[in-house]
Amino acid sequence: MPRIPVFFFEEDIKFKPKNKTALRGWIKDTIVAEGYKLKELNYIFCSDKYLIGINRQYLDHDTYTDIITFDHSEKEKMIGGDIFISIERIRENAAKFSVSEANELHRVIIHGALHLLGYRDKSKADKALMTAKEDFYLAQVKF
Repeated sequence: MPRIPVFFFEEDIKFKPKNKTALRGWIKDTIVAEGYKLKELNYIFCSDKYLIGINRQYLDHDTYTDIITFDHSEKEKMIGGDIFISIERIRENAAKFSVSEANELHRVIIHGALHLLGYRDKSKADKALMTAKEDFYLAQVKF
């Protein structure tokens, strides 16, 4: 079976996701279910400090966030990108929303993929659709 082109890195923290093989398969299955193909996705787990630096440098935002997604797709219906995730935000949000850290991590991981698939979350309607898609794909997690 060919290797699924989903890669995990860490910057400014020590963090390794569990069940990487199953996680890769779930991400790929989500992308395929949405009618797209996967070229390559890089998930970079980092600290708040690292992510706010990216937010300031590339997006001119001076706020903490849990995720920043950069789309590197070059062909229609072919997904590629870098997804930066703050593990500190994941932990804080898991406590805030009374969910496990694994559940919150999975939600944010799939949130980034959904952005690359064209889903947005700025308007109330867009956010509702994004949340519904997250919930749908989270229900598929079997690991």
